[in-house]
Amino acid sequence: MPELKTSVKEMVAAARARIEEIETADLIAMADDPNVVIVDIRDVRERQKLGYIPGSFHCPRGMVEFWVDPQSPYFKEIFNEDKKFVFHCASGWRSALTVALLQDMGFDAAHLKEGFSTWEKQGGPLEIPSSRP
Repeated sequence: MPELKTSVKEMVAAARARIEEIETADLIAMADDPNVVIVDIRDVRERQKLGYIPGSFHCPRGMVEFWVDPQSPYFKEIFNEDKKFVFHCASGWRSALTVALLQDMGFDAAHLKEGFSTWEKQGGPLEIPSSRP
């Protein structure tokens, strides 16, 4: 196996050192704020199986850069709104890398530090799809 120049763990640590991280309890308190958009970058199967934050906007991680960029043919108008965007994944690793990349693009965003894994445990509202597998 080839030796990597940088491990994922190192990449996540570097991203976390330069982005805004939001604690779960703080995002729970912000969940009903109309000026906050919670963006779920998990796979659609994760959302179906584990549920999701009510009102969250689903943007698969593989499409984030394309949906955020107004010059992209895939641009989504929601990212043109003057709101606080908080991205999350399951454990905070994917969202940390995503927000660091968005910051490099010039898009202001934060992420849920520990991800969705702590959301329900700390009393966050949860929506379960009716077509749960």
